[in-house]
Amino acid sequence: MTGYLWIKSLHVIAIIAWMAGLLYLPRLFVYHCGTSAGSETSETFKIMERRLLRAIMTPAMTLAWITGLTLAVQAGFFTAGWFHFKLLLVLIMSAAHGYMSRCVRTFAADANQRSHKFYRILNEIPTLLMLGIVVAVIVKPF
Repeated sequence: MTGYLWIKSLHVIAIIAWMAGLLYLPRLFVYHCGTSAGSETSETFKIMERRLLRAIMTPAMTLAWITGLTLAVQAGFFTAGWFHFKLLLVLIMSAAHGYMSRCVRTFAADANQRSHKFYRILNEIPTLLMLGIVVAVIVKPF
């Protein structure tokens, strides 16, 4: 049981770090939209976005997946309806992460065509997914 609790702790820590990045990166995009390509401010945003993605978000997502699947195997969650729903939402969250990775590359190439309004809406997607995931795990509605 002690090993399970350590893995669960790592899972929660990874989720917190991943969510922090998923909520912060689109905000950086919002502010990055207001800068001129090639400006010092734009170059600073590029560094911040790249570091956030590579040093925090992607390792945290990877750890969340590894520990989450380990917990699911150990506890036998693969037959539970709530787990299927959670897994679907986590897959969508991972797709959002992938899309944000693409946005980082687009900004790095000074090729962004989206407005700050688009990134404000993008910023809400992880929050909605998180709400669904938390309800699925805590309430277990099915």
